[in-house]
Amino acid sequence: MFIAASSRCFSDKTFEEACQLITDLEYDKVEIWLSEESEHLKPSAVASDPERFVTGLRETTRLTPIALHVEEDVDVNTIVGLSKAAKLLRVTQLTVPAAVIGTPFNTEIDRLRASLDILSQDGIRLSIKTQTGHLTEDPHTAVELCQAVKGLGLTLDPSYYVCGPNRGKSFDQVYPYVCHVQLRDTTPDQLQVQIGLGEIDYNRLLASLRRENYERALSVDVIHSAEHEPTRPLEMRKLRMLLETLL
Repeated sequence: MFIAASSRCFSDKTFEEACQLITDLEYDKVEIWLSEESEHLKPSAVASDPERFVTGLRETTRLTPIALHVEEDVDVNTIVGLSKAAKLLRVTQLTVPAAVIGTPFNTEIDRLRASLDILSQDGIRLSIKTQTGHLTEDPHTAVELCQAVKGLGLTLDPSYYVCGPNRGKSFDQVYPYVCHVQLRDTTPDQLQVQIGLGEIDYNRLLASLRRENYERALSVDVIHSAEHEPTRPLEMRKLRMLLETLL
């Protein structure tokens, strides 16, 4: 396993500024976060000219990109462009959101299969994020989606299982399907708290991943908010150092 930082940690900055700040915090790998609702980095912009984006990234930072994370659902043409960008970057992991709760199961299966068919041609893994308000909110449903769509994986964000409708319940069944991990500290009542004040059991989490021979990224994903703004760099550094100790 290795440690990275999501550029979403600095979603209020430009992508270039985020990369510099992540480098300053002594990370050497980055998960690239994309959102149409942010000025940080839009998936449509990357997908429309993948070569230009990749060239610009290599000129901007020495950080090694390890994954792409798309915040909202995107259309097929955007998936095609993002797949090309990932291939150029030698990134093999793309996270997308699962459909919102209420979406018919078969409709979601069809959508995910279509995206997976595109990405597989470029050797890119597709995973859906475990997240409140989406079909993956329930660990059982998350697993059922992976079983129904051969090759689909999960991006495990344990915060949403610690703080959410399923808090207090085991989510061990998801580990065999995990192909990416996003981390911060969390309590049952707050999605994000200072490192050490939450209830994420990092030792148990890593032990569970090791049992499944997980050898991929642990991505530090501190969510930007006014409340946590003053301590954001410190929290990112603390979590990196904690994970390094456990690894």
